[in-house]
Amino acid sequence: MPGATPLSSDLKITAVEAIYLRLPEVKTQCDSGQDALIVQVTTDAGIVGYGEVDSNPMAAKGCIEGPYSHTATTGLAHVLIGEDPFRTEYLWHKMYRANIYAGRRGIGIHAMSGIDLALWDIKGKALGLPVWKLLGGGFTRRLRPYASSLFGATPAETGERARRFADQGFTAVKFGWDPMGQDAETDVALVREARAGLGPDLDLMIDAGLVYDAKTAIQRAKAFEPYHPFWFEEPLLPDDYLGYAKLSASTPLRIAAGEEESERKSFLQLMDVGRIDVVQVDLTRCGGFTEAIKIAALAADRGLPIVNHGFTTYLNVAAALHFLASIPNTLGLLEFVVEEGTTLRQAITEVIRAESGFVAVPEAPGLGIELIPEGIAKFRVG
Repeated sequence: MPGATPLSSDLKITAVEAIYLRLPEVKTQCDSGQDALIVQVTTDAGIVGYGEVDSNPMAAKGCIEGPYSHTATTGLAHVLIGEDPFRTEYLWHKMYRANIYAGRRGIGIHAMSGIDLALWDIKGKALGLPVWKLLGGGFTRRLRPYASSLFGATPAETGERARRFADQGFTAVKFGWDPMGQDAETDVALVREARAGLGPDLDLMIDAGLVYDAKTAIQRAKAFEPYHPFWFEEPLLPDDYLGYAKLSASTPLRIAAGEEESERKSFLQLMDVGRIDVVQVDLTRCGGFTEAIKIAALAADRGLPIVNHGFTTYLNVAAALHFLASIPNTLGLLEFVVEEGTTLRQAITEVIRAESGFVAVPEAPGLGIELIPEGIAKFRVG
Protein backbone atom coordinates (compact mmCIF):
# COMPACT_ATOMS: atom_id res chain seq x y z
CA MET A 1 0.00 0.00 0.00
CA PRO A 2 1.53 3.39 -0.97
CA GLY A 3 2.69 5.36 2.03
CA ALA A 4 2.38 2.41 4.45
CA THR A 5 4.92 2.31 7.24
CA PRO A 6 7.18 -0.79 7.02
CA LEU A 7 6.70 -3.25 9.85
CA SER A 8 9.48 -3.28 12.42
CA SER A 9 9.99 -5.01 15.74
CA ASP A 10 11.28 -1.73 17.21
CA LEU A 11 13.64 -3.84 19.31
CA LYS A 12 17.38 -3.50 19.49
CA ILE A 13 19.93 -6.01 20.76
CA THR A 14 21.81 -4.56 23.73
CA ALA A 15 23.85 -7.56 24.96
CA VAL A 16 24.93 -11.05 23.91
CA GLU A 17 26.38 -13.31 26.60
CA ALA A 18 27.60 -16.92 26.62
CA ILE A 19 27.08 -18.54 30.05
CA TYR A 20 29.20 -21.61 30.82
CA LEU A 21 27.72 -24.15 33.25
CA ARG A 22 29.50 -27.26 34.54
CA LEU A 23 28.88 -30.07 37.02
CA PRO A 24 31.45 -30.28 39.85
CA GLU A 25 32.56 -33.69 38.54
CA VAL A 26 32.79 -34.34 34.80
CA LYS A 27 33.39 -37.99 33.90
CA THR A 28 35.53 -39.08 30.96
CA GLN A 29 32.62 -40.41 28.92
CA CYS A 30 30.73 -39.24 25.85
CA ASP A 31 28.04 -37.35 27.75
CA SER A 32 27.59 -33.77 26.60
CA GLY A 33 25.03 -33.20 29.35
CA GLN A 34 27.75 -32.70 31.97
CA ASP A 35 28.26 -29.06 31.07
CA ALA A 36 26.43 -26.51 28.92
CA LEU A 37 26.90 -23.22 27.10
CA ILE A 38 23.77 -21.09 27.26
CA VAL A 39 23.45 -18.01 25.04
CA GLN A 40 21.51 -15.05 26.41
CA VAL A 41 20.51 -12.21 24.08
CA THR A 42 19.03 -9.10 25.70
CA THR A 43 17.02 -6.33 24.04
CA ASP A 44 16.31 -2.72 24.94
CA ALA A 45 12.69 -3.65 25.75
CA GLY A 46 13.80 -6.15 28.40
CA ILE A 47 12.84 -9.17 26.29
CA VAL A 48 15.51 -11.84 26.71
CA GLY A 49 16.04 -14.82 24.42
CA TYR A 50 17.89 -18.03 25.21
CA GLY A 51 19.74 -20.53 23.08
CA GLU A 52 22.31 -23.25 23.54
CA VAL A 53 25.56 -24.35 21.92
CA ASP A 54 26.71 -27.99 22.02
CA SER A 55 30.39 -27.75 21.14
CA ASN A 56 33.70 -27.04 22.81
CA PRO A 57 32.09 -24.58 25.23
CA MET A 58 34.94 -22.18 25.89
CA ALA A 59 35.95 -22.02 22.24
CA ALA A 60 32.35 -21.21 21.30
CA LYS A 61 32.20 -18.64 24.10
CA GLY A 62 35.27 -16.99 22.57
CA CYS A 63 33.58 -16.96 19.16
CA ILE A 64 30.64 -15.11 20.69
CA GLU A 65 32.26 -12.75 23.18
CA GLY A 66 35.69 -12.23 21.61
CA PRO A 67 36.83 -8.75 20.57
CA TYR A 68 36.77 -7.23 17.12
CA SER A 69 39.82 -8.32 15.12
CA HIS A 70 39.03 -7.38 11.52
CA THR A 71 36.15 -7.55 9.08
CA ALA A 72 36.46 -11.30 8.39
CA THR A 73 37.21 -12.51 11.93
CA THR A 74 35.46 -10.97 14.90
CA GLY A 75 33.47 -11.86 17.99
CA LEU A 76 29.87 -12.42 16.96
CA ALA A 77 28.39 -10.23 19.69
CA HIS A 78 30.23 -7.27 18.18
CA VAL A 79 28.21 -7.45 14.95
CA LEU A 80 24.86 -7.89 16.73
CA ILE A 81 24.73 -4.99 19.18
CA GLY A 82 22.21 -2.40 18.02
CA GLU A 83 20.61 -4.73 15.47
CA ASP A 84 16.93 -5.67 15.18
CA PRO A 85 16.54 -9.27 16.48
CA PHE A 86 13.64 -9.89 14.09
CA ARG A 87 16.04 -9.88 11.12
CA THR A 88 17.15 -13.46 11.69
CA GLU A 89 18.08 -14.28 8.07
CA TYR A 90 20.05 -11.06 7.70
CA LEU A 91 21.82 -11.52 11.03
CA TRP A 92 22.70 -15.14 10.22
CA HIS A 93 24.50 -14.01 7.08
CA LYS A 94 26.06 -11.04 8.85
CA MET A 95 27.53 -13.35 11.50
CA TYR A 96 28.71 -15.83 8.87
CA ARG A 97 30.47 -13.14 6.86
CA ALA A 98 31.97 -11.47 9.94
CA ASN A 99 33.71 -14.71 11.00
CA ILE A 100 34.24 -16.33 7.62
CA TYR A 101 37.96 -17.06 8.15
CA ALA A 102 37.30 -19.18 11.22
CA GLY A 103 33.61 -19.89 11.15
CA ARG A 104 32.55 -21.52 7.88
CA ARG A 105 32.15 -24.89 9.63
CA GLY A 106 32.46 -26.31 13.12
CA ILE A 107 32.74 -24.05 16.16
CA GLY A 108 31.86 -20.83 14.32
CA ILE A 109 28.56 -22.30 13.10
CA HIS A 110 27.95 -23.88 16.50
CA ALA A 111 28.27 -20.47 18.14
CA MET A 112 25.90 -18.95 15.59
CA SER A 113 23.41 -21.71 16.37
CA GLY A 114 22.96 -20.64 19.98
CA ILE A 115 22.53 -17.01 18.97
CA ASP A 116 20.03 -17.86 16.25
CA LEU A 117 17.91 -19.90 18.69
CA ALA A 118 17.90 -16.98 21.11
CA LEU A 119 16.83 -14.54 18.37
CA TRP A 120 13.85 -16.74 17.44
CA ASP A 121 13.01 -17.01 21.15
CA ILE A 122 12.93 -13.19 21.30
CA LYS A 123 10.71 -12.97 18.21
CA GLY A 124 8.24 -15.42 19.66
CA LYS A 125 8.12 -13.67 23.02
CA ALA A 126 7.70 -10.24 21.40
CA LEU A 127 4.80 -11.47 19.25
CA GLY A 128 3.26 -13.81 21.81
CA LEU A 129 3.66 -16.84 19.50
CA PRO A 130 5.52 -20.16 19.74
CA VAL A 131 8.46 -20.51 17.38
CA TRP A 132 6.81 -23.31 15.39
CA LYS A 133 4.07 -20.87 14.35
CA LEU A 134 6.65 -18.28 13.29
CA LEU A 135 8.30 -21.00 11.18
CA GLY A 136 4.95 -21.74 9.55
CA GLY A 137 4.67 -25.16 11.16
CA GLY A 138 1.96 -27.19 12.75
CA PHE A 139 2.58 -30.56 11.05
CA THR A 140 2.35 -32.25 14.44
CA ARG A 141 1.50 -31.24 18.00
CA ARG A 142 3.34 -34.11 19.68
CA LEU A 143 6.32 -36.39 19.09
CA ARG A 144 7.23 -39.86 20.29
CA PRO A 145 10.32 -39.65 22.52
CA TYR A 146 12.98 -42.30 22.36
CA ALA A 147 15.06 -42.85 25.49
CA SER A 148 18.64 -41.98 24.60
CA SER A 149 21.34 -43.54 26.78
CA LEU A 150 24.92 -44.70 26.71
CA PHE A 151 25.43 -48.46 26.61
CA GLY A 152 25.89 -50.13 29.96
CA ALA A 153 29.44 -51.12 30.88
CA THR A 154 28.57 -54.71 29.92
CA PRO A 155 25.97 -56.39 27.71
CA ALA A 156 24.12 -57.55 30.84
CA GLU A 157 23.96 -54.00 32.22
CA THR A 158 22.72 -52.78 28.85
CA GLY A 159 19.88 -55.30 29.04
CA GLU A 160 19.00 -54.09 32.53
CA ARG A 161 18.88 -50.49 31.33
CA ALA A 162 16.67 -51.51 28.43
CA ARG A 163 14.18 -53.18 30.77
CA ARG A 164 14.15 -50.08 32.98
CA PHE A 165 13.39 -47.77 30.07
CA ALA A 166 10.68 -50.08 28.78
CA ASP A 167 9.11 -50.13 32.26
CA GLN A 168 9.14 -46.31 32.23
CA GLY A 169 6.84 -46.37 29.19
CA PHE A 170 9.25 -45.58 26.37
CA THR A 171 8.34 -47.24 23.08
CA ALA A 172 11.78 -46.66 21.55
CA VAL A 173 15.28 -46.70 23.05
CA LYS A 174 18.74 -45.85 21.71
CA PHE A 175 22.06 -47.05 23.14
CA GLY A 176 25.41 -45.64 22.06
CA TRP A 177 29.16 -45.37 22.31
CA ASP A 178 31.43 -47.26 24.72
CA PRO A 179 31.96 -50.20 24.99
CA MET A 180 30.91 -50.72 21.36
CA GLY A 181 33.86 -51.23 19.04
CA GLN A 182 36.03 -53.41 21.30
CA ASP A 183 35.44 -56.66 19.43
CA ALA A 184 32.77 -58.40 17.36
CA GLU A 185 31.57 -60.66 20.17
CA THR A 186 30.98 -57.76 22.57
CA ASP A 187 29.31 -55.63 19.89
CA VAL A 188 26.80 -58.33 19.02
CA ALA A 189 26.18 -59.12 22.70
CA LEU A 190 25.40 -55.46 23.43
CA VAL A 191 22.76 -55.38 20.70
CA ARG A 192 21.41 -58.82 21.61
CA GLU A 193 20.94 -57.92 25.29
CA ALA A 194 19.44 -54.53 24.43
CA ARG A 195 16.85 -56.28 22.27
CA ALA A 196 16.19 -58.90 24.95
CA GLY A 197 15.61 -56.17 27.52
CA LEU A 198 13.20 -54.26 25.28
CA GLY A 199 11.32 -57.26 23.96
CA PRO A 200 10.28 -57.73 20.32
CA ASP A 201 7.84 -54.85 19.94
CA LEU A 202 9.78 -51.73 20.97
CA ASP A 203 12.06 -49.83 18.59
CA LEU A 204 15.80 -50.18 19.19
CA MET A 205 18.37 -47.74 17.79
CA ILE A 206 22.11 -48.44 17.84
CA ASP A 207 24.66 -45.58 17.90
CA ALA A 208 28.11 -47.01 17.22
CA GLY A 209 29.93 -43.78 18.07
CA LEU A 210 32.28 -43.47 15.06
CA VAL A 211 34.25 -46.67 15.83
CA TYR A 212 34.37 -48.60 12.53
CA ASP A 213 35.80 -48.48 9.05
CA ALA A 214 33.39 -49.22 6.22
CA LYS A 215 34.22 -52.94 5.90
CA THR A 216 33.77 -53.54 9.62
CA ALA A 217 30.55 -51.52 9.69
CA ILE A 218 29.17 -53.66 6.85
CA GLN A 219 30.02 -56.81 8.84
CA ARG A 220 28.40 -55.40 12.00
CA ALA A 221 25.26 -54.31 10.16
CA LYS A 222 24.81 -57.87 8.92
CA ALA A 223 25.40 -59.26 12.43
CA PHE A 224 22.88 -56.81 13.94
CA GLU A 225 20.11 -57.51 11.42
CA PRO A 226 18.53 -60.40 13.42
CA TYR A 227 17.86 -57.92 16.27
CA HIS A 228 15.96 -55.53 13.99
CA PRO A 229 17.49 -52.13 14.83
CA PHE A 230 15.31 -49.23 13.72
CA TRP A 231 18.52 -47.54 12.60
CA PHE A 232 22.31 -47.94 12.78
CA GLU A 233 23.80 -44.57 13.68
CA GLU A 234 27.21 -43.02 13.00
CA PRO A 235 29.35 -46.15 12.64
CA LEU A 236 31.96 -44.26 10.57
CA LEU A 237 34.05 -41.13 10.97
CA PRO A 238 32.00 -38.16 9.76
CA ASP A 239 34.19 -37.31 6.75
CA ASP A 240 34.06 -40.86 5.36
CA TYR A 241 31.24 -40.05 2.95
CA LEU A 242 32.31 -42.73 0.45
CA GLY A 243 32.36 -45.28 3.27
CA TYR A 244 28.82 -44.28 4.21
CA ALA A 245 27.74 -44.81 0.61
CA LYS A 246 29.21 -48.33 0.58
CA LEU A 247 27.55 -49.14 3.91
CA SER A 248 24.16 -47.77 2.90
CA ALA A 249 24.20 -49.79 -0.32
CA SER A 250 25.12 -53.00 1.51
CA THR A 251 22.42 -53.27 4.19
CA PRO A 252 18.65 -53.05 4.58
CA LEU A 253 19.18 -51.28 7.92
CA ARG A 254 18.55 -47.53 7.95
CA ILE A 255 21.85 -45.65 8.29
CA ALA A 256 21.53 -42.48 10.35
CA ALA A 257 24.03 -39.61 10.70
CA GLY A 258 24.33 -35.85 10.77
CA GLU A 259 25.06 -34.68 14.31
CA GLU A 260 28.68 -33.93 13.37
CA GLU A 261 27.66 -31.69 10.46
CA SER A 262 27.36 -27.91 10.60
CA GLU A 263 25.41 -25.92 7.99
CA ARG A 264 23.69 -27.16 4.88
CA LYS A 265 26.66 -27.65 2.54
CA SER A 266 28.12 -30.34 4.79
CA PHE A 267 24.69 -32.00 5.03
CA LEU A 268 24.55 -32.05 1.22
CA GLN A 269 27.76 -34.08 1.17
CA LEU A 270 26.34 -36.51 3.71
CA MET A 271 23.11 -36.92 1.75
CA ASP A 272 24.37 -36.87 -1.84
CA VAL A 273 27.74 -38.60 -1.42
CA GLY A 274 27.15 -40.56 1.79
CA ARG A 275 23.65 -41.70 0.73
CA ILE A 276 22.42 -42.01 4.31
CA ASP A 277 18.79 -42.88 5.12
CA VAL A 278 18.01 -40.74 8.19
CA VAL A 279 19.27 -37.15 8.58
CA GLN A 280 20.02 -36.12 12.17
CA VAL A 281 19.98 -32.37 12.83
CA ASP A 282 21.19 -30.78 16.06
CA LEU A 283 19.74 -27.27 16.44
CA THR A 284 22.64 -26.25 18.71
CA ARG A 285 25.27 -27.13 16.08
CA CYS A 286 23.79 -26.81 12.58
CA GLY A 287 23.17 -23.04 12.53
CA GLY A 288 19.96 -22.80 14.54
CA PHE A 289 16.42 -22.63 13.18
CA THR A 290 17.40 -20.41 10.26
CA GLU A 291 19.71 -23.07 8.78
CA ALA A 292 17.88 -26.17 10.04
CA ILE A 293 14.77 -25.33 8.03
CA LYS A 294 16.91 -25.18 4.86
CA ILE A 295 18.56 -28.50 5.70
CA ALA A 296 15.15 -30.11 6.21
CA ALA A 297 13.97 -28.80 2.84
CA LEU A 298 17.02 -30.23 1.09
CA ALA A 299 16.37 -33.58 2.79
CA ALA A 300 12.70 -33.49 1.76
CA ASP A 301 13.72 -32.88 -1.85
CA ARG A 302 15.71 -36.13 -1.63
CA GLY A 303 12.94 -38.12 0.06
CA LEU A 304 14.85 -38.33 3.33
CA PRO A 305 13.35 -38.07 6.83
CA ILE A 306 14.64 -35.77 9.57
CA VAL A 307 15.14 -36.53 13.25
CA ASN A 308 16.74 -34.34 15.87
CA HIS A 309 19.96 -34.93 17.73
CA GLY A 310 20.34 -33.68 21.28
CA PHE A 311 22.15 -35.01 24.34
CA THR A 312 22.41 -31.77 26.30
CA THR A 313 19.72 -29.67 28.01
CA TYR A 314 15.98 -29.12 27.70
CA LEU A 315 16.67 -25.94 25.69
CA ASN A 316 17.87 -28.25 22.92
CA VAL A 317 14.80 -30.46 23.38
CA ALA A 318 12.47 -27.45 23.20
CA ALA A 319 14.16 -26.17 20.05
CA ALA A 320 13.87 -29.61 18.47
CA LEU A 321 10.15 -29.80 19.25
CA HIS A 322 9.51 -26.51 17.43
CA PHE A 323 11.72 -27.51 14.49
CA LEU A 324 10.23 -30.99 14.02
CA ALA A 325 6.71 -29.55 14.20
CA SER A 326 7.61 -27.18 11.37
CA ILE A 327 8.73 -29.64 8.69
CA PRO A 328 6.80 -32.22 6.64
CA ASN A 329 9.51 -34.92 6.65
CA THR A 330 9.93 -35.73 10.34
CA LEU A 331 9.87 -39.37 11.43
CA GLY A 332 7.77 -38.30 14.42
CA LEU A 333 10.56 -39.25 16.83
CA LEU A 334 12.28 -37.06 19.43
CA GLU A 335 15.67 -37.82 20.97
CA PHE A 336 15.08 -37.62 24.71
CA VAL A 337 18.09 -38.00 27.00
CA VAL A 338 17.69 -40.36 29.95
CA GLU A 339 21.36 -40.80 30.86
CA GLU A 340 21.05 -41.51 34.56
CA GLY A 341 24.31 -40.06 35.83
CA THR A 342 23.76 -36.55 34.45
CA THR A 343 21.77 -34.06 36.55
CA LEU A 344 22.65 -30.65 35.12
CA ARG A 345 19.68 -30.40 32.73
CA GLN A 346 17.15 -30.84 35.53
CA ALA A 347 18.66 -27.96 37.53
CA ILE A 348 18.96 -25.18 34.95
CA THR A 349 15.61 -25.08 33.12
CA GLU A 350 12.07 -26.31 33.45
CA VAL A 351 11.87 -30.06 32.87
CA ILE A 352 10.18 -31.32 29.70
CA ARG A 353 8.29 -34.55 30.33
CA ALA A 354 6.59 -37.23 28.29
CA GLU A 355 2.91 -37.91 28.92
CA SER A 356 1.08 -40.99 27.63
CA GLY A 357 4.07 -41.88 25.50
CA PHE A 358 4.43 -38.50 23.76
CA VAL A 359 6.01 -35.08 24.29
CA ALA A 360 3.83 -32.09 23.44
CA VAL A 361 5.09 -29.31 21.20
CA PRO A 362 5.19 -26.10 23.32
CA GLU A 363 2.40 -23.58 22.93
CA ALA A 364 3.97 -20.81 25.02
CA PRO A 365 5.64 -17.84 23.27
CA GLY A 366 9.15 -18.29 21.94
CA LEU A 367 10.83 -21.56 22.82
CA GLY A 368 8.37 -21.96 25.66
CA ILE A 369 11.03 -22.72 28.26
CA GLU A 370 12.79 -20.52 30.81
CA LEU A 371 15.97 -20.77 32.86
CA ILE A 372 16.04 -21.45 36.60
CA PRO A 373 18.17 -18.61 38.05
CA GLU A 374 19.23 -20.60 41.12
CA GLY A 375 20.52 -23.44 38.97
CA ILE A 376 22.36 -21.06 36.64
CA ALA A 377 24.05 -19.41 39.63
CA LYS A 378 24.97 -22.74 41.22
CA PHE A 379 26.67 -24.26 38.17
CA ARG A 380 28.01 -21.14 36.47
CA VAL A 381 31.75 -21.09 35.85
CA GLY A 382 33.48 -17.71 35.69
